[in-house]
Amino acid sequence: MDYFPLFIKLQNKPCLVIGAGEIAARKIELLARAGANITVIALKISHHIASLEQKHKLTIQQRAFTPNDVLNFTLVISATDNRSTNELVAQSAETHKILVNVVDSPDLCGFIFPAIIDRSPIIAAVSSGGAAPVLARLLRAKIETIIPPAYGQLAQLAENYRNKVKSLIKEPAQRRIFWENIFQGSVAEAVFAGNNGSADQQLQHALQQQKNATTVGEVYLIGAGPGAADLLTFRALRLMQQADVIVYDHLVSPEIIDLARRDSEKIYVGKQRDKHTLPQESINTLLADLAKDGKRVVRLKGGDPFIFGRGGEEIETLMEQGIHFQVVPGITAASGCSTYAGIPLTHRDHAQSCTFVTGHLKDNSINLNWTQLALPNQTIVIYMGLVGLEKICEALIAHGSPKDLPIALVQQGTTNNQRVVTGTLESFAEKIANLDIKPPTLIIIGTVVTLHNKLNWFQLQNNS
Repeated sequence: MDYFPLFIKLQNKPCLVIGAGEIAARKIELLARAGANITVIALKISHHIASLEQKHKLTIQQRAFTPNDVLNFTLVISATDNRSTNELVAQSAETHKILVNVVDSPDLCGFIFPAIIDRSPIIAAVSSGGAAPVLARLLRAKIETIIPPAYGQLAQLAENYRNKVKSLIKEPAQRRIFWENIFQGSVAEAVFAGNNGSADQQLQHALQQQKNATTVGEVYLIGAGPGAADLLTFRALRLMQQADVIVYDHLVSPEIIDLARRDSEKIYVGKQRDKHTLPQESINTLLADLAKDGKRVVRLKGGDPFIFGRGGEEIETLMEQGIHFQVVPGITAASGCSTYAGIPLTHRDHAQSCTFVTGHLKDNSINLNWTQLALPNQTIVIYMGLVGLEKICEALIAHGSPKDLPIALVQQGTTNNQRVVTGTLESFAEKIANLDIKPPTLIIIGTVVTLHNKLNWFQLQNNS
């Protein structure tokens, strides 16, 4: 982060603009919208700037800039086409620790102007750090289309009731839930429809109902998908944004965690083979206890919570204790990783069925229906099979699978670090032993693996 985003209150604050051309005029208009007291210094005053003098009550000084001119100003903008003048302005402001912006010269700037979406009192800003201002403006245009002007009216309505809500709802967490319901419910819809009177009445009614309300906790069991953050569902993202606590494991990437509400509590319960931060029973209890405290809790799991994610065990505990919960499916690793590896799980020339199995059971032994798994014309997907890979290959061969049956291992599937290794049952374990392979991994067995080289779209896309 080259620039830290913040918003400065400039109402009635002295601001200095050096230069009086069209670029300076645009900056003056922005400062005036923020209520600043603006002084302009320039050798030549354009007709445009002169026309703004009365409108924005400008103080105009037609002369050359001197270093002491920056004194007593909150911020300074240099908008001249003279590099020497711009450098002098920047140096003078820096000497006196005054915020300075030099137009089109990021190297001289102490701050930069973002592309602004104005829905006052809601303000959003987009910046490229000066690297690509045109791109920032294009992104602003996209955001403009999804934030109707009525959002400003909704914010103004909230401001009118802010103190009243704060005095009636003492608990911050409960107050936050109240406002989330207002901003996502019928009150907001009334504002968007232009019916501000109805919105006001509905907000008053909702506030009256809060007098005897209590905070009720809830658990959201969410599948985080196979790895890539943009494979999350819309519902998963929405619930992550409103949760008070995020309980997650080692299969959930930092990029996905970063999408959660910034001030939410993050609890790592990373479960890896033989390395459990918390045993499953303790995780079940933790979720229940947090919900009983009135928290909205996201239990974030890699893949899908109901496919080898032990999600069923967790909601059993919640149901036994009468705790509200939701389950949000995620793209399971089998689907995500095989797709990104260019290996269809079914194909009319190769496999008419697909079986998901786990590479270890509760006692860490591999005790599968090998006779069934060794049948032809199917695809076998093995979760958590890296440690027992050699035994898996041996058992399949012993029960009738061809020694040259294709097999693939996908490491960190769907991410930019994805790695796919292919081979045959007979020699694959030895091949993998000579490579630095670490979880998360997924194993795919069947003749569909032969399609990998032909259909490997993701690797080709990343290499192009």
